[in-house]
Amino acid sequence: MTSKDSMKTTRKTIQKRSYNNSAPLDKRRSGVLLHLTSLPGPYGNGVIGEDAYRFVDFLKDAGYSVWQTLPLGPTHGDGSPYQSLSVHAGNPQLIDLQWLVDKNWLAEHDLHNCFTNVFGRSKCISIAFNNFRKLFEDYLSSKAFECTDCDSSDCEKGAANEKECRAFQCFIQKQAFWLDDYALYCALKKDNQQKSWFDWPEALKKRESKALKKAKERLRNDFFYYQFEQFLFFSQWLSLKEYANERGVYLFGDLPIFVAHDSADVWAQRQFFKLDEEGCSDVVAGVPPDYFSETGQRWGNPHYQWDAIEKSQFSWWIERIDTQQILFDLIRIDHFRGLESSWEIPADEDTAINGQWVKSPGKKLMKALYQAYPELSLVAEDLGIITEEVNDLREQFNLPGMKILQFAFSGESSNPYLPHNHQVNSVIYTGTHDNDTTLSWLETLNDDEKHYIQQYFNFPYEQLNQVLMNTAMASVAKLAILPMQDLLSCGVGHRMNTPGTTEGNWQWRFSWEQLNEEIRMLARQMNSLYGRLT
Repeated sequence: MTSKDSMKTTRKTIQKRSYNNSAPLDKRRSGVLLHLTSLPGPYGNGVIGEDAYRFVDFLKDAGYSVWQTLPLGPTHGDGSPYQSLSVHAGNPQLIDLQWLVDKNWLAEHDLHNCFTNVFGRSKCISIAFNNFRKLFEDYLSSKAFECTDCDSSDCEKGAANEKECRAFQCFIQKQAFWLDDYALYCALKKDNQQKSWFDWPEALKKRESKALKKAKERLRNDFFYYQFEQFLFFSQWLSLKEYANERGVYLFGDLPIFVAHDSADVWAQRQFFKLDEEGCSDVVAGVPPDYFSETGQRWGNPHYQWDAIEKSQFSWWIERIDTQQILFDLIRIDHFRGLESSWEIPADEDTAINGQWVKSPGKKLMKALYQAYPELSLVAEDLGIITEEVNDLREQFNLPGMKILQFAFSGESSNPYLPHNHQVNSVIYTGTHDNDTTLSWLETLNDDEKHYIQQYFNFPYEQLNQVLMNTAMASVAKLAILPMQDLLSCGVGHRMNTPGTTEGNWQWRFSWEQLNEEIRMLARQMNSLYGRLT
């Protein structure tokens, strides 16, 4: 190697060290993949309540220091967390109603009615909001306090109800850069029988200022209600995050690279998306045929107008990350390769087979994000068709990639997912939310594939679920993540999502009875044995 080459290598090493070296990527760790909706509890899905805190306690006791979830945004009717109404907002279905009772904003009998399906969750929160709003308006009318700075020491004084009122006012002021548009979008969506924004009356669809002003005044109660929902979500989530962090558990979030067409973000900032005057797009996002689907995946999201985003100095993305880095300690960028180039599909195509790769300014974007948030911790979802350019982008910013053991056994010793090919700067999984459970996957393999795996590990086939978990934990990868289904040895029928389908997904839940003492002890033993206790 010449001295010139040596200098280049040194500069590259120094550059890598300047990114992604903060906790939780600072040492060997392990965690569990479990979406919040999969928690047990009395509701139809998991919430930010008692069971979430209990799960944090389990993670700590078992030696895990990372809890990975799926995106937490409000979903459309299919329940997919990857098609959200907002890139900033939290899903109101995750709000714990018992918390409202504890705050005296919801009566105990109303909560009971929720459980017996007399009221829905939104009705209960509406009741709580009406109580809280009276407190809030009474408090404001007293002119006892004006909070213009959320860091003001005045915000820490006063009675409990006054504190909550001040906290609400601080929240809506600090989050106004997205919250106002989101609350108005939700109010208008309700007013228009839940139609998509591009099917609203022209003046509202095109955000004419007079029309928006009139709508905001006419829908004032709904507008403040949707702000209040977000106040509840953020208050509860940040309390959970504080509880987890105090116990050495980091929260690992997931950021979908694309945005749902019918969302507050696209409606409010159309200039950043490839849309025509009517709000429609000639091309939509997805991926070409790959491991998951022979016809690819046609997601239908609008593509970014990258020249407009770059001209704004990536302000839209910086604001998006601002919210996520408040909610999470570590963030996975889903479909990271889309930051180098993305697959554009003609909107009139039914599948993702016909399309083309279009370049994205990923390097400039990443520099802008790290300039805004130097301590930002990111992981790249680099599955699928990955080119040298995508790898270079990931490596330049020192982002760990993903290794999936279910992808490892194709028969070639060079397969990058095989344990002997793993790299330290990686996150290793047995499988992800898009894979079947490991036990169920093993049952689908043919005899040759089963024989190959048995040869590789030299273990009886019946024990391979545990062997694969041990292998993930033993990997040199700095972070190992086990899906909760694998930890509980769940087989057929426990899959979270099947890519390319819209029915029967996002519904899996576990019960505390499944998490017996033997599983807890085995989990801690694995963390201790493979040096992942922190």
